Amino acid sequence: MKQAWVLLESWSEELAVAAIESGADALVLPPGHASKAKSLGRITVIGTDGDLAPGDSLSFEHLESARDEARIRGLLQSGKTVVIGPPPGGASFPPAQNHTVPWEVIPIENLIAAGTGKLIVTATSPGEVELALGVLEKGVAGVVIRSEDPAMVRNLVGKVKKTAEREHLQAARISSITHAGMGDRVCVDTCTLMAPGEGMLVGNSSGFLFLVQAETADNPYVAPRPFRVNAGPVHSYARVPEGGTRYLSELGAGKKVLIFSPDGQSEEATVGRIKVERRPLLLIEAECGEVKGTIILQNAETIRLTRTDGESISVSRLSRGDSVLVATEPAGRHFGMKVEETIREV
Repeated sequence: MKQAWVLLESWSEELAVAAIESGADALVLPPGHASKAKSLGRITVIGTDGDLAPGDSLSFEHLESARDEARIRGLLQSGKTVVIGPPPGGASFPPAQNHTVPWEVIPIENLIAAGTGKLIVTATSPGEVELALGVLEKGVAGVVIRSEDPAMVRNLVGKVKKTAEREHLQAARISSITHAGMGDRVCVDTCTLMAPGEGMLVGNSSGFLFLVQAETADNPYVAPRPFRVNAGPVHSYARVPEGGTRYLSELGAGKKVLIFSPDGQSEEATVGRIKVERRPLLLIEAECGEVKGTIILQNAETIRLTRTDGESISVSRLSRGDSVLVATEPAGRHFGMKVEETIREV
């Protein structure tokens, strides 16, 4: 998940409250204000008297020349978190020339392409946030928001926090649907309300995940529960942030999962609880080109896969030849993280 820090060049309770309420990860404060911020809510304070001070692990740098770029690359390679922008209090930081933030795209591209360290940049507008988070499609690790407008702070923090991984979803053709007996299936109740078409990527193999829709659809049996994904049995993989997967049995209150829309855009969601119950199951097989994959889901009207048009179809009405959205990848996984080795899951 991308980091959203908010810079207060002088103390403002209104700005601090806006940052905390919008979900900022940290406040960058001048000396003497850490206790004031802490009194407003639980928040990390970056500053000389805060939780993390500029020093061994954190450095604020300017980026205006090739020499600056080389210096910053060295800092990143040494394991430092580097912020391109003014430090707490702004002392001795040279002003940006001919642009509103102290960085340009090409040097940031070079630093990201080097693939080392944690790079954070300053931004003052929605366009700058989008630019920073989209560099080389990977983006920087986070953004320091610099604005004196509480509404803008809320807007920019929200934009950063909603920026997550994007997945290339493809059409897969259903090839088989069979009963799979009884098993312990998991409902994942999140702290996020999902829209029709949105859900979690789940499957029997980390290399072939189906978009299982949240319980957003009206039906004659139960009221919609748009915070819930009836995701499958305890053994199933689910996609989580930072390119990882977790078994559904490993999820619980406070854990993070990714919610995907039909266009492949994701949003990080917090799990509120999981509910495990013994239910009748279906084994669903599908083909995406030459790749085959399977998923096991509860045999019930309320469990739905997402079709290629963004609409949903209940597993109780699924037929051979129907097309649904899936995500495929060639790599295997070890403890949920991608590895380049030969792994076959059937």
